[in-house]
Amino acid sequence: MKKILLLSDTHGYIDDRILHYAGEADEIWHAGDIGNIEVADQLKAVKPLKAVYGNIDGHGIRKEYPLNQRFLCEEVDVWITHIGGYPNRYSPAVKEEIRANTPNLFICGHSHILKVMNDKNLKLLHMNPGAAGKQGFHKKRTMLRFKINGKEIQDLEVIELGEK
Repeated sequence: MKKILLLSDTHGYIDDRILHYAGEADEIWHAGDIGNIEVADQLKAVKPLKAVYGNIDGHGIRKEYPLNQRFLCEEVDVWITHIGGYPNRYSPAVKEEIRANTPNLFICGHSHILKVMNDKNLKLLHMNPGAAGKQGFHKKRTMLRFKINGKEIQDLEVIELGEK
């Protein structure tokens, strides 16, 4: 079993609350718009980090992290990208691949809108953790945490970090 902390859109911001929750996880996953390499380094110093770059991320982050991460966590096929859309509205960049090679869990950021939905057509779970940073139009800073146990995604929780 793995405990996962999922966040996105930090835009260069990190605080003690984020780091506290990071310390409780086995792995941290960041769905892009990290903002600067120092945020990634602080997260990596706490627990293993899997991350992708987002549209605001510069060369340093793009050199260190890919556009897409596709991996197995326990027995769950996970795909993380920054701009991915959501069920029935996937972005053109992922639409063909997601249909041809469907993951069990599809994660993206970018919208700053927390969203967890099942795609009944493709039989996958979509997650967007919202935004953990202070930049953007969102009102509340959010993250997600959950456990992966074999093929099961369990104990999903929304973490509200307060007003931005």
